[in-house]
This record gives sequence, structure tokens and C-alpha cells, in this order.
Amino acid sequence: MSTMKAAVVESFGKDLTVKDLPIPEPGPGQALVKLISTGVCHTDLHARDGDWPVQPSPPFIPGHEGVGIVEKVGDGVTEVSVGQMVGNAWLSGACGTCEYCRTGWETLCENQINGGYAVDGSFGQYMLVDAKFAVIIPEGADPYAVGPVLCAGVTVYKGLKQTEVRPGQWVVISGIGGLGHIAVQYAVAMGMRVVAVDVADDKLALAQEHGAEVLVNASVTEPAPEILEKTGGAHGVLVTAVHPKAFGQAIHMTRRGGIIVFNGLPAGDFPAPIFDIVLKGLTIRGSIVGTRQDMVEALDFYSRGFIHPTYTKRPLSEVNAVFDEMQHGKISGRVVLDYSAS
Repeated sequence: MSTMKAAVVESFGKDLTVKDLPIPEPGPGQALVKLISTGVCHTDLHARDGDWPVQPSPPFIPGHEGVGIVEKVGDGVTEVSVGQMVGNAWLSGACGTCEYCRTGWETLCENQINGGYAVDGSFGQYMLVDAKFAVIIPEGADPYAVGPVLCAGVTVYKGLKQTEVRPGQWVVISGIGGLGHIAVQYAVAMGMRVVAVDVADDKLALAQEHGAEVLVNASVTEPAPEILEKTGGAHGVLVTAVHPKAFGQAIHMTRRGGIIVFNGLPAGDFPAPIFDIVLKGLTIRGSIVGTRQDMVEALDFYSRGFIHPTYTKRPLSEVNAVFDEMQHGKISGRVVLDYSAS
């Protein structure tokens, strides 16, 4: 039996085990993909720790930013073909028949299946994908650079659409990590003026490289007064940060009638001053990844040269060190696991 290397969550809160597993066989409607790369997302860390209300079931293989080549397809597959470059995504399946799926909100489907969480993902040399939900990678794409678009990219792209900020208006990107540094690029490409907020100067410098006009270090100064002074208040705020404090701060950055969108998913609650929300007519929304159509649009921005994820390559064997660095805020942009180094 042929085997592959994969990083497996065997119990919550423990290091992943890199081990040999059988290469899976594609069933009806599935494709077997030999991976080239996969991005490492903060969600993978939550999956490892089992710290969300709905937990995955160990043992499982995390990962939902995988890119590779279709090696084999199961019965009935017409969406992808052998030799084609495809990826997986957080939304790896949905029922297709509920109210949410019928109205273009498949990301809210209560029976959705999530990659690297409910089903094995891309932290291995091979993965299975539902052909109907496989991400078609644009021709000529760099398989390492495009991986982060499959979750970080589509998530912030959809989140920015949800802010309803128009070209020429101000948007705050709070948290310039794996998601945030790509959010700055999408916002600029969409014609928005960008304020970047973070607690690390190197991440703010990265945001400036990608087109942010106003930089605020929240560890040095309270961000809201400075943002109000320089912009008159943001028309929208996208919070990608992983610290709960950033979510409460967003309310005070926003001008009247503004829309605040949450992408980040830290544990716990945030302070929500009812008087300010009502008086200023604010809207607060959650936004979770994106639909298959959002993915097509997000990849189109990448294909046209507007999106350039900052990434570093690491071998699968270093996945636990990557998680440790992620927990301590030491990653600039995105880490991409490189299977040619496995």
C-alpha cells in the first residue's frame, strides 16, 4: 500500500504527529490531489487546540489552503480533471438545498463541511476534495503564493465587501497578520483608503508597503483618537485581529453610520457600548470565509496582479514550530508548507 507523510492532530493541545498514512482513494464525486503546498492558518491552530464551541474529532489532518495537482478522480467527476491544479478551502462542502445555499449564502449552511476540520485537509502530501467545491487555480499561478488566497484572501475579500466601503472612503484593517496584510492589498485594489492598526511596527511597515496610508501602533497609542483626527472616522472597519480588545476598539474608530465587520475569532466576548452603537447608527457584522463565487472573484484579483501574499516556505516537519511562532505573533504574513521539502 502506498503511503504519504501527514501531520495529524491526535489529541487537543498537543503537538501534531508527522507520520506515514495510506494515500486515500477518491470515492464518487471526489478527486485525489497530490499537494505542492499549503498555507498555515490561525484556524488550524484553533483546530489543534479544540478551543471553538464546535470541535473537530481527533485524529484528523488540518489544513485548508492546499494547492496541488489532481492525480485521480472518482466516479461521476466532471468538474476537475487529472493534471489540473486545484486547491481545497474551509468550505469543502454544503448541502446545496437549504435556504442559505439557495440564496447564495452557502457559507451559512448548517450542514456545511469544513476542510481540515470535519474532514482531513492539506497538512499531508495528498488530500481528497469534493470536486464540486474544489478551487480551480488560475493558469500560471504560483502554487506557493496562491495558497493563502484560498482562505486568508477570500475571507478578507468577502469581509471588505461586507463593510460596504466605497472607493475613496476610509477602511480600517485591524490586525496585520496572515489575513490583515492581504486585506490591505484587496482594499487598495478596491479603491479604498486604508488605515492599518497593529501592535508591531514590522507588521505596520508591511501594511505600508502594500498601500496603507495611515499606520497606528495600538501598543503605543489608543488608536481611535488618532484615526478620528486623521480620517474623520472610518466608513468601515475590518477586524482580523486575534485579541478581543481590538473588537471593542473598532466601535470608537468608526464614523456615524459605519459598518464594522469581524473576521478574527478569538475566544471570549468584547465590550459593546449600546449608547454609542445606537447614537452613531453603527452596524456590526460577522463574516465567515466566502462562497465559491467569492473565491472566483478573490482569485481574479490575484490573477490580475493586485494580490501578492507575503510568505515563507517551511517543510512539513516544522509544522509544530510554525504553530509556536504563530501563537507568539512571530510570523510575518503567511507560512506555507512546501511538500517538495518533505
